[in-house]
Amino acid sequence: MKYDTLILLLIITLLIALSYISIPIGEVSEAEGVKRFSSEQDFKSYLQESKLTGLEYFGFGAVGTRALAETTTQAIAEESKTEPTRVSETNVQVAGIDEPDIVKTDGKQIYFSSYGYRYWWGMEKISYQSQWETKVVKAFPPSDMSVEAKIEKNGDLLLYNNVLVIFSGDKIYGYDVSIPESPKELWKIELNSSMISARLFNGKIYLITGKTIDQYHPCPIKPLTRDGVAVIIECSSIYYPVEPIQVDATYNAIILNPESGNVEKTVSFVGSSGSSVVYMSTNAIYVTYSYLGDIVEIFSNFFRENSDLIPSYIIEKVDKLKDYDISMQSKITELYIILDQYQSSLSEDERMRFENELSDRMADYSEEHKREFMKTGIAKIGLDMNVLGAGNVPGTPLNQFSLDEYEVHLRIAVTVGGWWWMSSTKTANDVYVLDNDLNIVGSVKDLGLTERIYSVRFLQDKGYLVTFRQTDPFYVLDLADPAKPELKGELKIPGYSSYLHPITKDKILGIGKDGSNVKVSLFDVASTENPRELDKYSLSEYWSDILNTHHAFLLDDKHEIFFLPGSRGGYVFSYNDDELKLVKTVSEITAKRAVYIEDFLYIIGDDKIVVLDENSWERTNEIEF
Repeated sequence: MKYDTLILLLIITLLIALSYISIPIGEVSEAEGVKRFSSEQDFKSYLQESKLTGLEYFGFGAVGTRALAETTTQAIAEESKTEPTRVSETNVQVAGIDEPDIVKTDGKQIYFSSYGYRYWWGMEKISYQSQWETKVVKAFPPSDMSVEAKIEKNGDLLLYNNVLVIFSGDKIYGYDVSIPESPKELWKIELNSSMISARLFNGKIYLITGKTIDQYHPCPIKPLTRDGVAVIIECSSIYYPVEPIQVDATYNAIILNPESGNVEKTVSFVGSSGSSVVYMSTNAIYVTYSYLGDIVEIFSNFFRENSDLIPSYIIEKVDKLKDYDISMQSKITELYIILDQYQSSLSEDERMRFENELSDRMADYSEEHKREFMKTGIAKIGLDMNVLGAGNVPGTPLNQFSLDEYEVHLRIAVTVGGWWWMSSTKTANDVYVLDNDLNIVGSVKDLGLTERIYSVRFLQDKGYLVTFRQTDPFYVLDLADPAKPELKGELKIPGYSSYLHPITKDKILGIGKDGSNVKVSLFDVASTENPRELDKYSLSEYWSDILNTHHAFLLDDKHEIFFLPGSRGGYVFSYNDDELKLVKTVSEITAKRAVYIEDFLYIIGDDKIVVLDENSWERTNEIEF
């Protein structure tokens, strides 16, 4: 059987790892659509039927974390007249839920985790200095700014009270920074699994990790070690969805105490190691993973719609194969054998015709049924570490901002079609609304045909979506009625926005690219039917870290400005009176982030920090590292 005639079947056969499983007898949980394993043998039976192999080749948990965000301001208790009262926080998706980033500040110190090397050329040789460290900088008042200490660890940071948490590769460290000039290591955790994401909420760290399933000893799971003692997740705390899916990995949700490093609660669930996204609200954590649809059922339906292509007895064999009580990998193998035997019975002329007809018609069929080929599974985890439900939607999300919880509904934006093994299938983009049990109750489909999602933003009962191929369609969705979400408005402009940020209720900032330049757009969405681009600015920059992470963006609504790091320096824009104005540039700095303390803007780079007075935009101080 030739590869080009049965491309979908053969690819699935080659990717043996991506097989379905039958559902074992497990303990029924109270949650909708999920069960728990009753024992290790229960888990083993689950895996033996799926016969998963070769998964390590494809890697685990590719996570897209580029996203949209909101900036909030934390209230700093006034311990003395010299304590700042206006301090920025990390730009995050949900107000009050902090996310790890390379910069944190409490208004007195700035903690900056840098990485890489600094090079300089002397008379006789090239010298370099390692910068794999976290700097503790005395920041306020700016006239006294200095580097107080260096911690020989680097990575994304979280700050809670006087504890600095550093996510450094496969280790997590907790440091007491109550005496900033003398940080002390409090605790250390070693990960036995891959870190996917983390959040800080109500004084607790919510950690999500992933681990490839050990087929011979699938449980208990030991996701991390604390002071040499392994944390254990028992088999009875591992959930799986009632609806059959492809599994090769476990996802582990863990609550950490940031002050002690102690693990307080854990839970785990099985899923696919396809691209995963984590979104957290104040009510629950949602973890997504992508997997292939039921290939045998797809071929069965295809042959039913194309009954002239193959004899009826072959169609009956494929239909019966769907209901066999065997693993999906075995079904795929049987399907291959059935079709190969049929082709072998044909003459060379007949075989050539069959191969071409099959390839051509399958291309048309896959276009019409593209939502059946790739799906995204969704697990809903309560903040008390119970799996509350499982569901799925067609397609794949872009990043964490593709998901949003509003009242009792989850909204998710996905792209369908256009996968590398379905290159002839045109892409489309959908938004689905799910109820509290993750059942689909409403949808808007076929946005941006032939394009892909580049950015998403949900704001209460509205949704904003950007797709792109040649122009930038900016879509406005009305989500007030979960059962009947509607596309209300559309705006087509050159370039694209890969980051959307609300300035006010009716104004949204878009940052992306137009050609080779970074582009900033200001959208007016007061009229959902008629969104407008109020202003735009084409920056002489080919890249900004905001295109990679929402954490690089800073909004200061008091001064009506935002900060944008570039490859050549840092840029401060004003959006006053609905106009985008470049009010300040800072050159000769590898700008990464910016924070404000009172009315001072601190632009932070790998090599220095520059402080600007936001009232005059004059430099007040700077330090070099």
